[in-house]
Amino acid sequence: MVRMAPSILAADFSRLGELVTTVEHAGADRIHIDVMDGHFVPNLSMGSVVVKGLRPITKLPLEVHLMVTNPEVFLDGFLDAGADTLIVHLEVVPDPTALMARVRARGKKFGLAFNPDCAVNRIFQYLSDIDVALCMTVFPGFGGQAFLPSSTSRIAELRREIDGLNPMCDLEVDGGIDLNTAPVAVAAGANVLVAGSAIFGASGGPAAAMAGFRDIL
Repeated sequence: MVRMAPSILAADFSRLGELVTTVEHAGADRIHIDVMDGHFVPNLSMGSVVVKGLRPITKLPLEVHLMVTNPEVFLDGFLDAGADTLIVHLEVVPDPTALMARVRARGKKFGLAFNPDCAVNRIFQYLSDIDVALCMTVFPGFGGQAFLPSSTSRIAELRREIDGLNPMCDLEVDGGIDLNTAPVAVAAGANVLVAGSAIFGASGGPAAAMAGFRDIL
C-alpha cells in the first residue's frame, strides 16, 4: 500500500490547522514536517512549536524531517512536542546509532535521509534497524522543485536492499512528487510519497489533490 505524507512546508501557515484537518479527512497517512536550519540547507523553516500546535489537532503521525547540521540538539524538543518519527540526514550523522537509541528510548520511530549526491549504499548498513529510509528526489531547501530523473534508479537500488534486509522499513521519497512523478516513484519501489506543492498548492484545493493521488495510485 502506498502512503501519502503531505508536507506542510507548502501550506498556508495562517490556515495550518484547517489544512492539516482537511488532508487528514482526505486520506493522508502522516504529516511531514520539514525543519531547516539555514546551514545544512539554504533556508529556514519551522521549529518544535509547530509540532506542539498540531499535536492536539490531528491523530495522524507527525513525521519530522530534520534538515539541520546538528540534529542532536533538536531531538528532545521535537519529541517533547509530540513528534512520532524523527528523520536525520546521513550527510551530517555518519554514525546515527546514538541518535537512534535516543529516539527509540522515547518509544518513537527513527529514519535516515540522504541527498541526490549521496551514494545510496551509504544507508545499507543501517536498513535493518531504521523505520524509514528517505531518498531525496531533489536537493533539499526549497519546495516546488522538479523531480530528478536520476532518482528512479536510486529508488530501485534502495528497494532491492530494503526487501532483502528489512521489508518493514518504509521507502519514502521527497521532492517534486506530483501526479506525473508519483507513479514513476512507486514503480521504482517507493511506498511513501511526500508531496507539498502538489497538494497544498493545487488549484482545486488539497482535498481534491489528495483524491487525485489516490486515483492514480
